[in-house]
Amino acid sequence: MFLDIKQMRLGKVRFREAFPPGAIEFFDPQLRQTAPIESEGAAELLEAILEIRVRGHFTTSMEVACDRCLELASFPIDTDFDLLYRPAASMPQGEEIEVRDAETEIGFYQGDGLELSDVLREQILFALPMQRVCREDCKGICPVCGQNRNLVECACHLEVGDDRWAGLKDL
Repeated sequence: MFLDIKQMRLGKVRFREAFPPGAIEFFDPQLRQTAPIESEGAAELLEAILEIRVRGHFTTSMEVACDRCLELASFPIDTDFDLLYRPAASMPQGEEIEVRDAETEIGFYQGDGLELSDVLREQILFALPMQRVCREDCKGICPVCGQNRNLVECACHLEVGDDRWAGLKDL
């Protein structure tokens, strides 16, 4: 759905959209959408500087490999968002500017509006945890034999040493 400035000049543009798995590309081959993205909200134009404010809520579920054991892990997302977008032309070019704390949450758009799928893609990526683990007590993969330590108790022993002191062992 395209959030058009022309429509926003007449009033708030309300949306209630569902995006099935695969409708939005996440540019990460390991990240997979497993449930429809159910979104609802409104976009409005703040006339003074053609700022677009998009507020809403969405739910979905994403699946990606666990950072520790590489098994698939599911991440349900249910969150609200309140975003501001300014025209890209209003962005200063070629000079250093000071960014105030209030401006760190502002995005930029080009053309006559915003694509809702782009807004949701960005918000989903922000909502995912930085460290994606299948569970908090995940044991990960054995660095010696490569087995998933959640499934198999291996007898491997990892000897941690400091190579800087290796020359002193021969004395």
